[in-house]
Amino acid sequence: MMFNKRNVPLYILASALFGLKTYIVYRFLFNISIENFLQELILFINPFASAFILFAASVWFKQKRQMGFLRYSALIGTIILYFNVMFYRNFTDFITIPVLFQGSNAADLGSSFLALINIPDILLFVDVAIIWYLSKRYPGSVAVNYPKKTKMTALATSIAILLGNYILAEIERPQLLQRTFDREYLVKNIGVFNYHIYDVILQSKTKTQRVFADGNEMSKIEEYVDEEATSEEESKLFGVAEDKNVIIVSLESVQSFVINNTVNGEEITPFLNELIEESYYFENFYHQTEQGKTSDHEFLIDNSLYPLPRGAVYFTHSQNEYNSVPDILKEHDYNSFVFHANNKSFWNRDVMYENTGYAHYYDQAAYEINEANSVGWGLKDKEFFEQSIKYLQSLPEPFYSRFITLTNHYPFELGEEDASIEPYNSNSKTLNQYFPTVRYTDEALEQFFDDLKASGVYEDSIIIVMGDHYGISDFHNKAMSQYLNKEEITPYDQVQLQRVPFLIHIPGHEGEKYSKISGQIDVKPTLLNLLGIENDDDITFGTDLFTNDRKDFIALRNGSFITDDYIYSKDQCFDRETGKLLAIETNVLQGSPEENANACEPFKEKVEKDLSYSDKIVYGDLFRFYDFNSSE
Repeated sequence: MMFNKRNVPLYILASALFGLKTYIVYRFLFNISIENFLQELILFINPFASAFILFAASVWFKQKRQMGFLRYSALIGTIILYFNVMFYRNFTDFITIPVLFQGSNAADLGSSFLALINIPDILLFVDVAIIWYLSKRYPGSVAVNYPKKTKMTALATSIAILLGNYILAEIERPQLLQRTFDREYLVKNIGVFNYHIYDVILQSKTKTQRVFADGNEMSKIEEYVDEEATSEEESKLFGVAEDKNVIIVSLESVQSFVINNTVNGEEITPFLNELIEESYYFENFYHQTEQGKTSDHEFLIDNSLYPLPRGAVYFTHSQNEYNSVPDILKEHDYNSFVFHANNKSFWNRDVMYENTGYAHYYDQAAYEINEANSVGWGLKDKEFFEQSIKYLQSLPEPFYSRFITLTNHYPFELGEEDASIEPYNSNSKTLNQYFPTVRYTDEALEQFFDDLKASGVYEDSIIIVMGDHYGISDFHNKAMSQYLNKEEITPYDQVQLQRVPFLIHIPGHEGEKYSKISGQIDVKPTLLNLLGIENDDDITFGTDLFTNDRKDFIALRNGSFITDDYIYSKDQCFDRETGKLLAIETNVLQGSPEENANACEPFKEKVEKDLSYSDKIVYGDLFRFYDFNSSE
């Protein structure tokens, strides 16, 4: 291979190779939805725009440094891209700066991290190898010493391409940079690398919010909560669990689609199916977590505030002042405890728990853990519950306790000796293995209930069981559509798959099913009312599930929402009962196509206000300015 002065400068070749690679990643490794030609054009342009402005910067360096800049820019850029690929495979999301600060979690990822690596991934580094080889082998031919005028032209061209990309993006998606809750829109329109730059700007902005906060906004937020979220109607079950122990069981990654369902002819959750018949069960209960996953779930149920759109509150704002359930219950002679056989620092739990009023955290140090009783992320659920009973029996009553399971965690590993049902058969190993681990968790829960009854704790307790977040991301939609016998998983279906089991079991009470929309944001006010605790000065964004006077929507953290009649996701409005896209399937509904297409519009502003007010509280640490005992 020979080069001469007429060869293409290396920065142009690097831009072309890197841009093409990034586009291929967008189209085949990220599940980015494309709805029209303009979106496809923008998706194709933005990786080349980002690559050109990066590599064209090399023309300002002398030959030797020019080559080094190109080599390491290609390598670092590829590493950033690959980390996003790995993250996306697990969470169907893109990395944010706050997530990077959660690096202390990496040591506990173990098999989850390894399961995300595919051998063909090495192809992502082919262009890096080519650039490295050419810059080392033919530096004199591929490096160019430009006059200043040409350098300025390269810079101007880079900016023009980038600006053109942004103009097209704004045409396709007006106010794009205000839609920070939807990272897919940002990546689709401005590219993953420009998204990361924007994320850095957002991180700097949010860090300043606490510094400049003065509490003046609390009166506006309090007024909004009183009008929109606080019910004047007394709960029909107010005080039925007064002075009872509270046991909350968070089922790792269990989604509602497994309830009363089968795989290979076998019931997936036979015990949960029976327990639902003896409990208050909410079949349209949605998880509302974001990047904090289980820790977001914990934050939601303890505070009735939304998790943040980026990162995990448990990491980024663990020292804030909150009015959490443990703090409130402490005033009513309760002590609060968490049982979770994981590293105490994972998700920064040890810091957050202490700050929010927990008396003790039974972490992995409290359990006998060995190779025989562990799988995947750690202690098997059956062993976890069995070893926890002795601690539970020793707690001073009344107590508030939360149990967090582990076995049904990605990548859903389980030995043959523990599997009661066969894996599913699809193109997704993740979905295939999901069903046996869910079944195992169901069996562990049944054992836990038996132990509670034998220990004498059961009768004087209220037991809440819920899924914490999704287990199967939309990265596995092809396999999921096969299992659900659907042609495809639409945005409507994807929202419906965010439903998780939620039941309240009170010994002596008959079961009752509710179809009303509900979410994790509602757990705190519901629980406090069941315990007969009036908390009029609290600021919560949820509503008691046993009242009819409720907010008329459930907001998901990515901007999707659910109402009694509609589901909104990815700028599409669907009929909640039928799943019909309102802008198209108008014959089944009253009204014109325009009216149907705009059916979700009145709720969008409400959802954005709900999310933004909660964010202001967390980012500004506004509760430090608020008196929760003002009426006393």
